[in-house]
Amino acid sequence: MALMTSSSPLSWIGFAAAEPVFADTARRRFQLYKHHVLATLRKDGSPRVTGLEADFRFGELLLGMMPDSRKALDLRRDPRFALQANPGPDAEMNDGDVRVSGRAVEITDPEFLARFIEDATPPEPFHLFRAELTEVVRIGLDGDSLVIESWRPGQPLRTVRRK
Repeated sequence: MALMTSSSPLSWIGFAAAEPVFADTARRRFQLYKHHVLATLRKDGSPRVTGLEADFRFGELLLGMMPDSRKALDLRRDPRFALQANPGPDAEMNDGDVRVSGRAVEITDPEFLARFIEDATPPEPFHLFRAELTEVVRIGLDGDSLVIESWRPGQPLRTVRRK
């Protein structure tokens, strides 16, 4: 496990370099389902929760949105977000409960956007944001114990077990 010295938000690839096994576990959990739940902040500071597809591509966690959607406008004004992985169809949560938090940075680079369009063929037009992570959390069960794994930039993976 590499110990990071920065507490600044990290891209997905930076997270994966710091904690490769945990990053792979989180990514696989998100990839179980297409739609997830995004939380943003409205103009008045209250939360907005909406559905979203998470896209792992080019070493990034990418968040695509329709033009001028409320969530995109929220993120342009205040980039803080949380993304909760779809819990699935039942209460078993065999793969754990995963969420990421951080800042969403809109991608405007024409070369990156062209590469994304060629690779992903999204409906156009769209907004595309890159996640800069400040926290990744996974909560799961191990027998009778609740296991909480959490990571923040500049800190090692922390695991807490509760009976």
